[in-house]
Amino acid sequence: MTENLHRANNFILLAGGATLIGFAPIFVRWSEMSPSWVTFYRMLLALPILVLINLYLNKSIFFKIQAKRSIYISLIAAFAFTIDLTLWHWSIGMTSISNGTIIVNSAPIFVALIYFFYFKEKLTKYFFISLGVTYAGVIGLILSADHYTSGNLLGDIFCIIAAFFYATYLVFISRLGKEEALSIIFYTSLFVCLFSIPSALIESSQILPPSLDEWINLFLLALLCQAGGQYMITYSIARISPSGGSIGLLLQPVTATICAAYIFAETINFIQMLFICVALFGIYLARMNLTKS
Repeated sequence: MTENLHRANNFILLAGGATLIGFAPIFVRWSEMSPSWVTFYRMLLALPILVLINLYLNKSIFFKIQAKRSIYISLIAAFAFTIDLTLWHWSIGMTSISNGTIIVNSAPIFVALIYFFYFKEKLTKYFFISLGVTYAGVIGLILSADHYTSGNLLGDIFCIIAAFFYATYLVFISRLGKEEALSIIFYTSLFVCLFSIPSALIESSQILPPSLDEWINLFLLALLCQAGGQYMITYSIARISPSGGSIGLLLQPVTATICAAYIFAETINFIQMLFICVALFGIYLARMNLTKS
């Protein structure tokens, strides 16, 4: 009974984290800053929040690392995450939020491919099924989108590339399983903040947010999506069943799609909705396949 209660609580935590991250493209679309500056402030403003959480949970402002090797792995993971977020932030201004979020969430397909090519792990028949289903939905979603109002092919391509770098981030983060979730998020956030500065300076000379509304927007992105959502997912994902985790994480693209339809009036026709369901089912299968590998 107690174990079932813990599992239920962890699933709620995971689902809550996925829902919070689903608001990220909304804040990005609202932002007046360039994509890399959005990445920079998303991380910078999250750092003091993470320190406060650590002070509350661990009674310390320092984030403990069990092995020095973890810092180097965090550096590599953060570099990949920087590219992922910057490309994805670019795409949010070019394609629909539903396209951008669903396509970038196809990262589990690339995770399996990275494990195959780099770690020599075998691909199962379930992988090829999930690959076919996911990208049947993704390609259908791209082709059925109105590229003048709700989508842009270049933005969709950016999302596919971003999905690869997000997968790279996930692979390296998985190598930090013995480290505390809060420490992982703090160090990756710190490194992403630093890595995003060069591209941000190239993109725009507007370093500071131009208004109070923009500061609030970026703070909410950092608080809800980076500090809140990322921590909730990282903490809970290892504590629930693979099927539960796969279902819970689907709330991210679902939340983003619903919010985009309500806030930005991004209309979705029946054909697009059908392809969204196909892609989400493929992503679910891909995540399940990773747990069987």
